Amino acid sequence: MEHSGKVILPRSQRRYRISLTPLADAMFQLLIFFMLSSNITPYSLLTLRSGSAAQPGQEPGLSESAPAPVGTGAAIWMIGKGEIVASGVRFQMSSLSELADALAGSGNAQVVLVLRPEAEVQDLSSVLEVLGARGVTDIRLANGGAR
Repeated sequence: MEHSGKVILPRSQRRYRISLTPLADAMFQLLIFFMLSSNITPYSLLTLRSGSAAQPGQEPGLSESAPAPVGTGAAIWMIGKGEIVASGVRFQMSSLSELADALAGSGNAQVVLVLRPEAEVQDLSSVLEVLGARGVTDIRLANGGAR
């Protein structure tokens, strides 16, 4: 182009390229950092502590009154790794629904769960979930032996 005696050349378009490689490297380093700095404990290794339930307005674990006595008709279940012993009979966790139905059907609303040392948190969680779904809410926990 020519404009009043001067030659004007068209401007060349500058193209900027953004490389995502440094971003991927930074994300990978953050992932490694958080993996190494986090404290990952399997739930099966968590210890369960016994204690009474706190009353409203009271600190958990602090109770001035003695716990209520267990009724004479209370069911006692021993929870081991993947199994339940009820009335001296050993059941697998796959039979948990039938056991809970039988317990709820008998009108017995109280159960004592004795936790054996090999019991895992997932086993206890499964039992509590099924019992709660069947309306059994008076549940006591007992320690079945030290590790």
